[in-house]
Amino acid sequence: MSKSLSADELAVAAWPVAVGETIARRTTAVALVRGKLIVEVEDSTWQRPLFQLQSQILKSIGDLLGQGVVSDLEVRISGQRRPPQRAKQLAPETNDEADRIQDSVLRTIYRQARKKATA
Repeated sequence: MSKSLSADELAVAAWPVAVGETIARRTTAVALVRGKLIVEVEDSTWQRPLFQLQSQILKSIGDLLGQGVVSDLEVRISGQRRPPQRAKQLAPETNDEADRIQDSVLRTIYRQARKKATA
């Protein structure tokens, strides 16, 4: 049973061969969208050189896959993506040392004495 690969799968698979081992270790071809190969990089340090090498990379991919399969590159900085989350209601925190006194009468006396001392 023979399964042919889609243009998207071919373009993603051709990326490491087209750019070489050094660049392939720092980048990831993600998808082919309407002829544009989406590539993710670690940071802007890699984004600029790939932009400058774009015509050479497109020629290399064209030599591997045929002209017209990949017509453009989009180089994005990858980030850790988190799904949307609901805000959590946090309980108010108090740093009042008086709250650690178990006896309510003693706690009140302590607070009054502290108030007088700081006045």
